[in-house]
Amino acid sequence: MPDIALTTLVVLCLAAAAAGWIDAVVGGGGLLLLPALLLGLPQVPAAHVLGTNKAVAIVGTSGAAVAYVRKAPVKVGTALRIGLAALAGSMTGAFFAAGIGSEVLRPVIMVVLLVVAAFVVLRPSFGRTAGDGARQEIGRARTVTAIVLVGGGIGFYDGLFGPGTGTFLVLALTAVLHLDLVTASANAKIVNVCTNVGALAMFAHQGHVLWWLAALMAVFNLAGGLVGARMALSRGSGFVRVVLLVVVLSLVAKLAYDQWLA
Repeated sequence: MPDIALTTLVVLCLAAAAAGWIDAVVGGGGLLLLPALLLGLPQVPAAHVLGTNKAVAIVGTSGAAVAYVRKAPVKVGTALRIGLAALAGSMTGAFFAAGIGSEVLRPVIMVVLLVVAAFVVLRPSFGRTAGDGARQEIGRARTVTAIVLVGGGIGFYDGLFGPGTGTFLVLALTAVLHLDLVTASANAKIVNVCTNVGALAMFAHQGHVLWWLAALMAVFNLAGGLVGARMALSRGSGFVRVVLLVVVLSLVAKLAYDQWLA
């Protein structure tokens, strides 16, 4: 365990709480948590930072998932099937990650995100009202599509590149399963737990987790996640939509910085 100044420790815990809140509402908490760890622990190898990040995030994501399951119309069985496909996709993406440079992927992802932002702005009804996917049994065709495209596809992206996976999950589940944004966020948390379990197991096996620091930050991440889930449930899809746009545009800015300025 490296020596960490008290000020740095406080900042990391606050960043963990904020990341938990963002992740619970609409996904994308890693956009804040991972850079905070990289900046706060410059002397720590990147693998340990990534492993610690996963150990923190899985606690907040799991807490948010439980909060959603208790109060939102979550299709747990469907979400778990998508999650298992995402886990397999993530492992496959990680296998190919070394052969593809992130400088090639960033511009593509930025274009996709800008299209998503424009779509959400120009279609105010997107994700505002629950479709039949939230009220009735989800059809077999849509379930298979979600497992293959949402689980396998976004899982592959998570292993290959990663940033914004939670946000992509929310958007894809809203579109494919015809869910409102709150219900999509709830189901996305279960899928995220599945992918995080696989990643954390690998990092832990390799000894790349700072457990003491992760345990402390996880408490704050859990608190932020529970608050975020409750706010999303109480304020509805309009609130989630606004946070979604902020996170998407922030992700575009972060990718642009990494591509051309870093």
